[in-house]
Amino acid sequence: MALLLACSLATARFGFGLRQPTVTTRDGTIITLNRYVGEPVPDLVLVGSSVAWRLKEEYFTRPRVRNLALAGGSPVTSLDIVAKRKSLPKIVLIETNVLTRLPDDALIAKFSGGARTETLFLRPVRTAVAAYETWNHTPPNPADARAERDRLLKEPPSTFDNRVYLDRAVQQMNDDDPTAPAQANVARIRQLIDDIERRGSRAFLLEIPFAAEIEDSRMVRMSKAIVHAAFPDRGRWLPIDPPSGELRWADGVHLDERSALLVVRAIEGALAERDR
Repeated sequence: MALLLACSLATARFGFGLRQPTVTTRDGTIITLNRYVGEPVPDLVLVGSSVAWRLKEEYFTRPRVRNLALAGGSPVTSLDIVAKRKSLPKIVLIETNVLTRLPDDALIAKFSGGARTETLFLRPVRTAVAAYETWNHTPPNPADARAERDRLLKEPPSTFDNRVYLDRAVQQMNDDDPTAPAQANVARIRQLIDDIERRGSRAFLLEIPFAAEIEDSRMVRMSKAIVHAAFPDRGRWLPIDPPSGELRWADGVHLDERSALLVVRAIEGALAERDR
């Protein structure tokens, strides 16, 4: 009863800003995309995989940023959805680190219309939990976000020993051949960039640093060769230069919180250079 009351109270307070709790990775994806199509178009959108997913929106100092990177997904999924919307963001950043997954056509079809497509009340229990989470875990206000950024920057780099996870990731990335999906994704990215830039947006490709062992893996080297051959113009890329000696990864692939903030600061610095 208390949970259902929380649902009704939060619905009244937040309206259709209510978000379903992330029970699975796909639930989280639907929440992310649902929020995008249900809220005003932001100025900056980031699309990508779980690599870019770590770059939290509250790490950015500029307002109106939306991170549409999808854990376990392809950057093309979100990019295609953004391109099919009536209104576009001013800038789209496209993370190209992971191009081995093909786009999710079902999600693209679901979120490419003109209105929100998720019917919240089809799942009443999950809706009630979402209400409770929304009520108790609203996004940080600017002052709290700034305080969190300051706290992370004051911390020293992590001393976590990730060797066992790093070795596992290197082995997997040396076994994978990214050629076919990377070529397909790159071709679609080119089409979508042409489309959104024709309509007035700017698009930049972005590489987020990996640990050195991951950078040297077969999958990463082959993926980079494919995407750079397709986009040789350096003006198409947003080069970033975070302090490499301070970056840390849980597994050589996914940045820890402090490192993700350092990468966001590098992104904002690179964007400021572009605006000059």
